[in-house]
Amino acid sequence: MTTLTHSKAPRGRGELVLYTDYDGVAHHEDVWWHPRRGPYIKAPGDFTLFQHAQLLVEVLEPYPSVLIVLSTSWVRQYSYSKAAKKLPPELRSRVVGATFHSAMNEELFAAAPRGMQVWSDVLRREPRDWLAIDDDWLHWPAWCREKLVRTHDELGISEPAVLAELKAKLSLMCSGTTT
Repeated sequence: MTTLTHSKAPRGRGELVLYTDYDGVAHHEDVWWHPRRGPYIKAPGDFTLFQHAQLLVEVLEPYPSVLIVLSTSWVRQYSYSKAAKKLPPELRSRVVGATFHSAMNEELFAAAPRGMQVWSDVLRREPRDWLAIDDDWLHWPAWCREKLVRTHDELGISEPAVLAELKAKLSLMCSGTTT
């Protein structure tokens, strides 16, 4: 007799999912890490970590069913739970997973372009529909580009054209219209 084992389905299956990076989305992309200071923005100017997180809270407010999957290198650097804790509570409560998890080969994962990391998670998670917000737009698979909202490296989602595109694509996704 053969016994089949089924792995637990990832959270977000059949749901609406927003994949989000941190650097270049929630804040300036020039983030560095120091053993004593932790993460910090190296760029000159008045930039702070997660300075646009509240804006994302506001953008998602009309869409309570949208869940978040972290597609950020912060998960590999800090762990999933510590990376999620960096978000305000309104966003943290929506986080259901990450594109990277500890059972993966970290070197192979890191070598893959961001678009393929997200696409692999889409195939594994099987959301009803999804969007991604990221400043990393190179090497996204052609079949995923319409699902990507490319953010501004320095202004993240706060750049007016990016914000308008994000709002429009969220509205379409949540209304059931394919993007």
